[in-house]
Amino acid sequence: MEFINLKAQYNALKPMIDKMLEEIMTDARFIGGKEVGELENKLAQFVGRKYCVSCANGTDALMLAFLAYGVGEGDAVFCPDMTFIASIEPACMLGATPIFCDIDRETYNIDPVCLENAIEKTIAEGKLNPKAVVMVDFLGNPADVEEITRICSKYGLVLIEDAAQGIGAVYKGKRCGSFGDISTTSFFPSKPLGCYGDGGAVFTDSEEIAKLLSSLKTHGKGSSKYDNVRIGMNSRLDTVQAGVLLAKMTVLEKEMDKRQIIAQRYNEALKDVLEVPKIEENCKSAYAQYVLLAESCEQRDGIIKALKNNDIPSLIYYPKEMHKMDVFEAYNNENFPNATKYAQCNFGIPFSPYLTDKEQEKVIETILNYFQKEG
Repeated sequence: MEFINLKAQYNALKPMIDKMLEEIMTDARFIGGKEVGELENKLAQFVGRKYCVSCANGTDALMLAFLAYGVGEGDAVFCPDMTFIASIEPACMLGATPIFCDIDRETYNIDPVCLENAIEKTIAEGKLNPKAVVMVDFLGNPADVEEITRICSKYGLVLIEDAAQGIGAVYKGKRCGSFGDISTTSFFPSKPLGCYGDGGAVFTDSEEIAKLLSSLKTHGKGSSKYDNVRIGMNSRLDTVQAGVLLAKMTVLEKEMDKRQIIAQRYNEALKDVLEVPKIEENCKSAYAQYVLLAESCEQRDGIIKALKNNDIPSLIYYPKEMHKMDVFEAYNNENFPNATKYAQCNFGIPFSPYLTDKEQEKVIETILNYFQKEG
């Protein structure tokens, strides 16, 4: 059983993907091919933004967003304590200081109350300039956009939506990736919309920012790549990856519908023995991963062992809070109980639009049998 069945997805899309790649290879348009521009237009339309600027990966997408808004030395950037390091890493590379915030106990997204308290504490200390908030749609579950937007407006902070896991998710009628001053995503293969390597994109409604991003991602180019007007980086999406993504976009909404069905089946079967994902009203998760919470680390480990004994893969996603990582030891000495609970008790189970009914039944049966044996 595959944890995320990318093989089945490829087999389903093989004729379309192979045809796309053959055309790209035959014409040798490996960098900057027409497929890249076509993908950017389709992504902007899908998400609901005016502009999409593709790049080499999701981390670069965040770096470009931080660069576009001048994040740097002396700035404080607020980030959930439970996310992947890429959400804050580029800001740190630019000299900014990460300020972590606890997550909501049920949605696992940044807690707006903790966020506002952290902002006010930073202002009171007067050592750093509160600059930006990174709002992560964790596991594909939309964050509390309205409240976080209100807080950013109140304190004059840039709001960056990290929708690396959120493409296809919906918050109150609008797609994730359309929120904040600027938003980013990743096309890492395991993402809801993933390519066959690395890839990423930045979304904005500002023509000025879009032009700046296009310059920054190509060595700070001006009128041409040999007319450099600023220091930039080399971060282009390969045409091959754009072709793969164009093929996958044709089934993205269908796959999203299937994700809802599979998640609901898991929810109904497991809600009495484990904490299942909570999605706020009028929202839809992209379910980049389907993650459950056990009562304790010991119970979690027992379930994982039972799954392994039945040849079922699982994943702890993620095992450590950001503020407890060695690299961030100097920045934070606070406790974030919700993030800690999540780290100690979470585990992901097989999930993709290509998970078969038989496979899902085996996963459910194995977990329920564990609880029956444990009494």
